[in-house]
Amino acid sequence: MFELAEMAVIEEIKREVARRRTFAIISHPDAGKTTLTEKLLLYSGAIELAGAVKARKNQRHATSDWLEMEQSRGISITSTALQFDYQGCRFNLLDTPGHQDFSEDTYRTLMAVDSAVMVLDGAKGIEPQTKKLFDVCRMRHIPILIFINKMDQPGRPPLDLLDEIEKVLGMGAVPKNWPIGEGPDFQGVYDLEQKQVLRFQRTVRGQQRAPVWVGEIDDPQFAEEIGGPAYRQLCEDVALLAGAGFSFDRERFLKGEVAPVYFGSAIHNFGVEPFLAGLKELAPPPGARMSSHGLVAPGIEAFSGFIFKIQANMDRRHRDRMAFLRVCSGRFEKDMLVYHSRLDRKVRMTRPHRLFGRERETIEEAFAGDVVGLVNPGLFAIGDTLCSAAPLKYDGIPRFHPECFGILINRNLSKNKQFQKGLQQLEEEGVMQVLFSPDGARREPILAVVGNLQFDVVQARLQYEYDVETSVERLPYTSARWISGDADAIDKMIRLRWEGMHLQDRDGQMVALFSTERECAFHQKHYPEIEFKELK
Repeated sequence: MFELAEMAVIEEIKREVARRRTFAIISHPDAGKTTLTEKLLLYSGAIELAGAVKARKNQRHATSDWLEMEQSRGISITSTALQFDYQGCRFNLLDTPGHQDFSEDTYRTLMAVDSAVMVLDGAKGIEPQTKKLFDVCRMRHIPILIFINKMDQPGRPPLDLLDEIEKVLGMGAVPKNWPIGEGPDFQGVYDLEQKQVLRFQRTVRGQQRAPVWVGEIDDPQFAEEIGGPAYRQLCEDVALLAGAGFSFDRERFLKGEVAPVYFGSAIHNFGVEPFLAGLKELAPPPGARMSSHGLVAPGIEAFSGFIFKIQANMDRRHRDRMAFLRVCSGRFEKDMLVYHSRLDRKVRMTRPHRLFGRERETIEEAFAGDVVGLVNPGLFAIGDTLCSAAPLKYDGIPRFHPECFGILINRNLSKNKQFQKGLQQLEEEGVMQVLFSPDGARREPILAVVGNLQFDVVQARLQYEYDVETSVERLPYTSARWISGDADAIDKMIRLRWEGMHLQDRDGQMVALFSTERECAFHQKHYPEIEFKELK
C-alpha cells in the first residue's frame, strides 16, 4: 500500500513537471520585448487589458516593469517573474533587462530557465546585445524560439532576416509562419504547417485581442481583400519556401542548433497567439540539472532548487527582500524543512509566494520548473542550494567583472542608517559590489559596477526606496582584481609601484583597481608571488 501511494505521488509530480514551461525573454533594447511580454499575458488570459508602451502617460505601466525608474525611462532594468496558465500548461516567464549594463542580471536569469524567446526588430535584425545574449544561451545549450517583431513598420525582407540569423548566429532558422504584406500593409501571417491564413484586425492601441479571420490562401475573398501585390508576393514566397527545404528538427532545436521563427507585431497583437501556441508546443519542460551529486531528474520526489535572484522592496509597504527560487526537482511545499547548503543547516519555508511582477500571493506547493518567491530575512544569497533529501549543491552563479567605479556620497548624513541598509540590500541583490578603504582614510564606499547605468539605478533606488539622496564621483579605473598571496609582495606593490587604488570588500578581501588592462598586466608580470583574480 505504501509503495502504491509513493508511486502515485511520483506520477503526480511527473505530470505537473511535464506541463511546465520556464523561459526567459531576451532582446536588444527597444526590440519590443516588454510589449511582447504584455501581449503573451493578454492572450493567456492573465490580464484583461494590455498596457502597451510604458512611456505614454495615459496608459498603464507594463506589468513586468514595476520599478519607478523602469516606468519613467521605459526600459527593463531588473528581471521579473510572471507565472500564468495557457491551455493546460503553466508558464514561468522571466522578463530580463535588455540594456547591456544589466547583463549580469540577465545571465543569472538564464541560469534558471529551460528555453529562451529572442525578440528581433524586423528592421534592425541581429543587434550587438542580441549577439551577446545568444552567446550565453549557446554556452548553456538553451533552446531558442525567435519572434521577429515590428513587421507593421518598414523593415527588411523576411528572407534577409532568416539569412542573417543563420550567418551571424550560426544556427538554422526555420520559419513557422510568414508575414502577409509588409510595413503599413502588414495584415497577418500564413501558417506554413497548417497551410492557413491568419488575417488580423487592429484594435485601439492593441489593448485587446485582435479579431482574426482564418481561411485558405486560394480563397478569392482573401486575395481580393489583401490586394493584388500583397497576394502575389505571399504566393511567390510560399512557393519559394516550399522548395527551399526548410525542416524543423526537434533534437537540433533542443541542442540550440536550430530556432523556429515567427513573425508578427506585438504592439498590434498580430501573430502573438500563434507564437504563444508554438511556445506551448515547442518549448521543453524542465530537464535534469547537474549538481555536486550528478544529474538530478525533475520528476523525482525529493525537492531541490537554487536561488538565482534577490530583490528588495518589491512592495514598499512590506519593506522586505524576496529571494527567487527555481525549483529543479520534486514538490516544494509550504512550511517544509529543507537543507541550506551554504549555511549547513535546516530552514523552514514559511512564506512562499507565487510571483506576478510585483504582485504576490501565498502558495501551498510548487513543482520543478516553477519560480517561487521566498521572503528573505537574510538567510538566502544568490547561488544558494536548498534541498529536502541528501545534501547536494547546484553550480554557483558567477559575478561579472566590474568595469566602472565611483565614490558614493550620502548627501544627508542624518540618514546614514537608511543609507547603509540600502547599500547592503542592493549589494545582496547583485546590483553592484561595494568596496571600502582598508585603513578608514575614506569613509565613503566605492561602487563597482558592470555598466554606468547601474550608478543611476543605485541612486534612484536609494532615493525612492530608502529616501536617501546621493551623488556619485566617478573614478578613472576600468578593471578590478581580487588580490591574495605573499603579504610582503603585496605590501611592496602598494608602497613602490602603485598608481591605482587598493580597497577591500565586505569580507575583508583586498581589491586592486587599475586604470587600464595594460597596467594590470604589468603588475601581474612583476609580482608572480601575488594572485590576481578577476572575480571574487
